[in-house]
Amino acid sequence: MSRTRRDNTSLPDPPADGRVDRGLPGMPGAGLADLHVHSRYSNATGTLRFLRSRDCYSAPLDVYRVARQRGMTVVTITDHDSIDGWRELMDLRPDADDILPGEEVSCRLPDGDIEVHLGVYGITERLHAEIQPLRSNVFEVVALLRQSGTFFALNHVMHFYRGQIPLEAYLRLLAVVPALEARNGAMLEVHNSFCERLTREGRTSGPPLAVVAGSDAHTLRRVGRTWTAAPGGTAAAFLASLSAGLGRPGGRHGGRRAVAGDTYGVVGRYMASIYGHGPRDHAGWHRAVCAVLVLLLVPAQFMPAVVAAIGKSRERRVVAAALELLASGRASSAWSPTVAEPRA
Repeated sequence: MSRTRRDNTSLPDPPADGRVDRGLPGMPGAGLADLHVHSRYSNATGTLRFLRSRDCYSAPLDVYRVARQRGMTVVTITDHDSIDGWRELMDLRPDADDILPGEEVSCRLPDGDIEVHLGVYGITERLHAEIQPLRSNVFEVVALLRQSGTFFALNHVMHFYRGQIPLEAYLRLLAVVPALEARNGAMLEVHNSFCERLTREGRTSGPPLAVVAGSDAHTLRRVGRTWTAAPGGTAAAFLASLSAGLGRPGGRHGGRRAVAGDTYGVVGRYMASIYGHGPRDHAGWHRAVCAVLVLLLVPAQFMPAVVAAIGKSRERRVVAAALELLASGRASSAWSPTVAEPRA
């Protein structure tokens, strides 16, 4: 069974494999969406900037097709500080009602200068432009998103925390966001379990934190393997359910293999682009130099696996410290909305 879009491309319907209801009692027939996925429009990596490597090389249309084939009924692309991915998808699918505009906005927490990522859903071109000059202060971005009535979530909450400020102060972010990414397909299960616990216990007053989940895929390999389930057959209806707190996480957790696998996938696509297969990010002398560097770096290709293992070990320690804080009873003062007003 398939549907034909206006451009005569035949797209498969989501497989009836039972994933919609698996682990989601009381929500039969829910829609599914991988709410954290990247395309080739994600910004260049911060590692070896001279090489001009992208964070991802997946074409938006390929992301769409893979997501649909793996059972996603709503598709979004959340590129780093870019809306070009979902815009290209909308240009290719102008009549689609299953595409949810998204972006992963990189901000800074002024105290400690900690990087913070917000998954923003239903974003517009105007809102994207208004956000950019504010990204040095996450509280200013949050204030704008709340003022505009846009749904957003705090992604992989412990990913960038390295003890720059007391954990109690850092977790005050929970008081100013409407939702939390409760499952990330690149994060450890203990990290995701901690985030799910925060959605239940992370506020002493006010509405509970809503839930989103996604693969955080930087290659097509993991697209649609982690998802959010919520009522709604269209992107608009699905987003309304998320905003109402009806989302539930499902699918795979991550770890060093997930991270290393994506890294090797990106490295492989980068090497291919240097030699003419993929986006034309390099030309002239720069391309020649990068081609030589790629050959010189071949013996060091064990490094992504090592870096992933070190990163996941650190992630486990950070989450363990957070769990200890939670058990100590000191956490309640950390995320109480009465002490967490955002600073301009």
